[in-house]
Amino acid sequence: MLDFDTIAARLKRILAYEYKRSRIKDKELAEALGLDAAYFAVIKKRKKIPYEALVHFCTRRKISLNWVLTAQEPVYL
Repeated sequence: MLDFDTIAARLKRILAYEYKRSRIKDKELAEALGLDAAYFAVIKKRKKIPYEALVHFCTRRKISLNWVLTAQEPVYL
């Protein structure tokens, strides 16, 4: 399984593509996950992965949760 920073980077790339921007801030990522920015800062510091928020994020965007969490390529899903 990937670590918090790698997962956050993957989610930011997804949002950058979606928003057609090159850089996504933590506040925007927290909003996309449905989390309060202050809470996101706490879990980022603790390296705690918000699994429930990830499930909702991936479901809304039709993205494989396996790909986000484990870097498993779509061919193997």
